[in-house]
Amino acid sequence: MSACQTDRATQLIVVITSRVGRPPGKDLGVPRTFEDLVTEADSVSVDGWDFSWLAGRATEERPSWGYQRLLGERLAGAAAAVDLQTGGGEVLAGVPSFPPTMGATEHWPPNAARATELLHPRGVVVVATPDQTSLPFADRAFDLVTSRHPTTVCWPEISRVLKPGGTYFAQHVGPASVIELSEYFLGPQPQARAERHPDDESAEAKAAGLQVIDARMERLRMEFFDIGAVAHFLRKVVWTVPGFTVEGHRDRLRELHERIEAEGRFVAHSCRSLIEARKPA
Repeated sequence: MSACQTDRATQLIVVITSRVGRPPGKDLGVPRTFEDLVTEADSVSVDGWDFSWLAGRATEERPSWGYQRLLGERLAGAAAAVDLQTGGGEVLAGVPSFPPTMGATEHWPPNAARATELLHPRGVVVVATPDQTSLPFADRAFDLVTSRHPTTVCWPEISRVLKPGGTYFAQHVGPASVIELSEYFLGPQPQARAERHPDDESAEAKAAGLQVIDARMERLRMEFFDIGAVAHFLRKVVWTVPGFTVEGHRDRLRELHERIEAEGRFVAHSCRSLIEARKPA
């Protein structure tokens, strides 16, 4: 695997409500047909990374370590930091305070615009970076580099922009995340089961001159309570089933709808890794 990992298969920037519920309509005893559910899911916007449409229709456990809280603690002690691939800035915006110098990068224009809207009023400079394999910063610019669910992890670049004694702190998507859903539509995906393991990432970090001080992984239960939630998720998280459309996958969606109706839910598992690495002083 190259030093700059491209994890296009599964960037899961998902904040699905942890509330266990049933799809709208079922609580009222009103059944919703397959056509109702997929038509609705196909009609709503999937721009940005707001997953509130799934409230009551899907759940996902959260990692035990509490990334946002830990992120806030580390930012509070930093002098200069950058958050790589910040998405719409939602996670970073939830941190209580920033260091005197705080930047963020994002490659997808709608997210970059959203991140600027959220973060600029708090003094964060958001930089649009079409090339995710190189960082537009000087050597030894930051004492803290962070990222949550990056699609690309370029360890030599991270090492380059860190000051001696600086730290990379991140939550990554781990191997075989939501593999049950991918394989339901695509068939066996053996490569996805092997990619992005913390052991491999630790080895690449060390090869870039960093010392790994923490690396751990958890698999987390996800539940989809109706086929509309599945269709919406796949339209939004497009790398789970590349090329997914409701019309193009209607037969498999209908089969899965019948399964959810019979069993009450479709269960999958996300995978998250926490990694912290330091550049020697």
